[in-house]
Amino acid sequence: MQPFQLAFPVISLNKAHAFYDDLLGCPKYRSFDKWVDFDFYGHQIVAHTSPSKAGHNNTSAVDGQNVPVRHFGMVLTMGQWTALADKLKAANTQFIIEPYIRFKGAVGEQATMFF
Repeated sequence: MQPFQLAFPVISLNKAHAFYDDLLGCPKYRSFDKWVDFDFYGHQIVAHTSPSKAGHNNTSAVDGQNVPVRHFGMVLTMGQWTALADKLKAANTQFIIEPYIRFKGAVGEQATMFF
């Protein structure tokens, strides 16, 4: 599988670094004044400082939740997902949608969380 690159706006590079590198364990490739690259499970994500564009302004109804339209994530085993959810809760992460199982019992069941 080829790696992808995804660039997205953030309020603060310091907060992005604390979350992606320190909490999620996605090491920093390089950084500059206005952006930083992280290794996101073998893919490159780029946090660009743009406070006015950051956040989740639009949502879409999915499985009874208001899911942010702009989002991305990684596919994990249930054990990895549970460990990550526990780690994020222990770090007092502010969730947009608390960790839960989407489409429970249906084809495409998945564990999800939005922060």
